[in-house]
Amino acid sequence: MNTFKVSLQETSNDTIIKFEINQIITKHQSYEFNNIDEAKPSPLAQQLFYLPFVKKVYISWNFIALERYSIVEWKDVQDEVLEQIEAYLNDGGVVIEESQVTKKTPVTVYAESTPNPAVIKFVANKKLVASLFEFTSIDEAKESPLATELFHFPFVKSVFIDENYVSITKFDVAEWQDITMELREFIRNYIETGKDIVNANASQTTEKTEAQSANNFESLDDTSKEIINILDEYVKPAVASDGGNIQFISYEADTKKVHVMLQGACSGCPSSTYTLKSGIENMLKEMLPGKVEMVEAING
Repeated sequence: MNTFKVSLQETSNDTIIKFEINQIITKHQSYEFNNIDEAKPSPLAQQLFYLPFVKKVYISWNFIALERYSIVEWKDVQDEVLEQIEAYLNDGGVVIEESQVTKKTPVTVYAESTPNPAVIKFVANKKLVASLFEFTSIDEAKESPLATELFHFPFVKSVFIDENYVSITKFDVAEWQDITMELREFIRNYIETGKDIVNANASQTTEKTEAQSANNFESLDDTSKEIINILDEYVKPAVASDGGNIQFISYEADTKKVHVMLQGACSGCPSSTYTLKSGIENMLKEMLPGKVEMVEAING
């Protein structure tokens, strides 16, 4: 089972602090509680109201925001609150009582084309996951109830889920104009019912391939760190908008070669070679002169 990790995020309002969690903790709904009576649907919120300085509790997707009374400053208590939330979640504490989640959440999903003609990106108005996941078969998809159901469509080849969208790669047997509406409505209805997108103990794709994870990043050489930072700032936002992802794999100092992994819509995309050579490779050569000569990619 994956361990819950909680991180601290300051906000523009100094009376409100945000505790971000590495997993989705509600079924794509948001809750706001002004006192302990209102918080009956949430055992976690009720526990937090026992802290005398907590004025309001807001729970949504993968974070908890707390507003304080002026009797304390957050810097004096925030670490203890973080530890309390993390311990509560890792002890199996209930965030929202299931009996309280009975109504459907209004959801909109729209289909968006990508540079890869075999892939369409289905974008929701709700956050779906806290980290990216990629499944290339129904066996791999056992960690994701949504992906498992999608693989029951005979034309679905692979499923990539990140933030608020699902990228689907199809087999050539079907044309998008014949299946897009069916997939869009299926995904919308699935999210609307509040069912799990991925299981709580799902293994994050990023944990398997992302060399910039907290445990690995500091052990990398300086050039690898620079490459990762450039990819994060300049490349990932662009490929994410196309329904894909790029992961740093390794850097060979002797050959000045960078290895990356392409996922989602980027995997197998006809334009990916051009993007790598004319885009990413040239960018790294320009920003890291004398350190990078070639970028090679593998498909996720």
